Amino acid sequence: MISIVTASYNYEQYIVETIQSVINQTYTDWELIVVDDCSTDNSVEVIKSFNDERIKLFVNEKNLGLKGTIEKGIEEAKGDWVVFLESDDMITPDYLEKKVEIAQKYPEVNLIFNDCEFFGDEKRIELFSKRLKKTRKILSGKKYPCNLFYDFFVSNKIFTFSSVMVKREELLQINFDPKLDYLLDWHLWIQLAYRGKFYYVDEQLTKWRLHTESYIKNSQYKSPFDLQLKSYSDVFKQSKDFKIILKILGLLPLWYARQVKKFLIS
Repeated sequence: MISIVTASYNYEQYIVETIQSVINQTYTDWELIVVDDCSTDNSVEVIKSFNDERIKLFVNEKNLGLKGTIEKGIEEAKGDWVVFLESDDMITPDYLEKKVEIAQKYPEVNLIFNDCEFFGDEKRIELFSKRLKKTRKILSGKKYPCNLFYDFFVSNKIFTFSSVMVKREELLQINFDPKLDYLLDWHLWIQLAYRGKFYYVDEQLTKWRLHTESYIKNSQYKSPFDLQLKSYSDVFKQSKDFKIILKILGLLPLWYARQVKKFLIS
């Protein structure tokens, strides 16, 4: 069974499509864990309107934020694998079927992610398409399964939470305390990348809604460099692997050089 975890907060206008995309899956052995973080709209009523015993709703007694809500969803999940699906996104009908096939074929893989189709705000679609063009090229040029641990140092190679399926037992072994709250996903992927191999599906199995009300859009922006050092140092403290320190020392000059180049170009 696959556990799909959705954190819900004030997205009543979107979550119907999100849940319906799960119901439409060709792979049927799943449970949908929806954790509502004290929504003030009609999200809870909308979720309750679905008559499917595989859909399980949990409502927080107090607002826990994204981190706490996702952790609760993972705690309630019963599947061997967890799929993250944000409450304003959708997945294609064959999403689970294709990823289960990969999970069965490559037992050494602990995380499977995929390309995304952007929809919603046209300006944001244009912006993200330009930003992620290089990432797509890098990912499509690798042979999978593979280790992507150091690939995450300069940038997050996974587009969105809604493109990820990960082993639940692996999630229980890592910490959910990022330096920057809105980059929680990046923090998790760095830790998971050290623990095992990733597999990238070069297909748009996720429909990622880009809009001005998104969580990351409304978060206060800070340099992700703070997150990188915190996340990699967390892995080092747990593993005592000094190769991490040596590698980072080699990557730091490259990172600074790129910032100087961007500054000169602008």
